[in-house]
Amino acid sequence: MSQSIASFFPFIALFAIFYFLIIRPQQKAQKEHKAMLESLKKGDTIVTNGGLIVEVVKAEEEFLKIKLSENTIAKLDRAYVAKKID
Repeated sequence: MSQSIASFFPFIALFAIFYFLIIRPQQKAQKEHKAMLESLKKGDTIVTNGGLIVEVVKAEEEFLKIKLSENTIAKLDRAYVAKKID
């Protein structure tokens, strides 16, 4: 019985290493990104996944209205927001 437990110990240790080095940090980053998306409001400056730096004009439920230039307003899906610039 103790030999079977001892033979599983390397697998348990390997899983623990993967969890603390890979899985947990990814989950934390996803939570932070989701919170950032939910907190976006008018006047925030964001970077899109395409690399554009734009200003939020209006935050809607699924989309953001963004200002590309003085006269150009576009709709952007929230999924394409990379980060918020402070």
